[in-house]
Amino acid sequence: MYPHELFFGIHLYGVMIAIGVLACFAVLFLVGKKKAFFPSFLDFTFYTAIASIAIGFFSATLFQATYDYIQNPEGGFHLGNGFTFIGGLIGGVATFLIIYFISRKKISGTLLELLPLAPLCITIAHAFGRIGCAFAGCCYGKITTSAIAMYNAGAMRIPVQLYEALFLFILFGILAFLYIRKNYKYTMPVYLVAYGIFRFIIEFFRGDDRGELISTIISPSQFWSILMVVIGIALFFVLRYFYNKKGPEVVNEKS
Repeated sequence: MYPHELFFGIHLYGVMIAIGVLACFAVLFLVGKKKAFFPSFLDFTFYTAIASIAIGFFSATLFQATYDYIQNPEGGFHLGNGFTFIGGLIGGVATFLIIYFISRKKISGTLLELLPLAPLCITIAHAFGRIGCAFAGCCYGKITTSAIAMYNAGAMRIPVQLYEALFLFILFGILAFLYIRKNYKYTMPVYLVAYGIFRFIIEFFRGDDRGELISTIISPSQFWSILMVVIGIALFFVLRYFYNKKGPEVVNEKS
């Protein structure tokens, strides 16, 4: 753990977040070119992604502030006391979709074309972000006497941040193989179901305060994890309907 600043107010957490964002855009451009996306569509996706990431960060703080307020209304509503990835994901995806549907008549690509690539960008960025959490000492696990432990919050704890980062790197590799090598178009449902299940399980090993949503039964992240799995399963059938209806030309279509 390395929570203190390196120099000039820069922390390793911020460095890893920056690396994650750069990796996200690198995957977008490299895979997008390999799949022969229209250059103008890649440009649109790039600028829209910047806006989505910015609003996603705000959404992440907004969700966490809401959880904190629900748990302790007397403390008031305060932004900036933490982030929640799923809250950021919801805000970022919503922003991207809104901009896309407003602009869809002016762009050369389709959402069906972009959708299989999106989870590759998300998982690689998220993986580096979780390493940043390990450096910052946030999102820590429960106290443990296991030999595999990391010092956090005054005790030796389960390194859940690193476990999640490892899972995300593996998931990225699987999704990249499926999409790039096998041209598998259902990577988004795979991502939603796989990450939803993993996140639901890993929450049981978290030791930090993540707020409450449904009494003390499940954490807010577990609630959203269940929803991710349900949406992922439903999305598979929705995508299959559209791909079967429009045919294989909806992906990587060239003029």
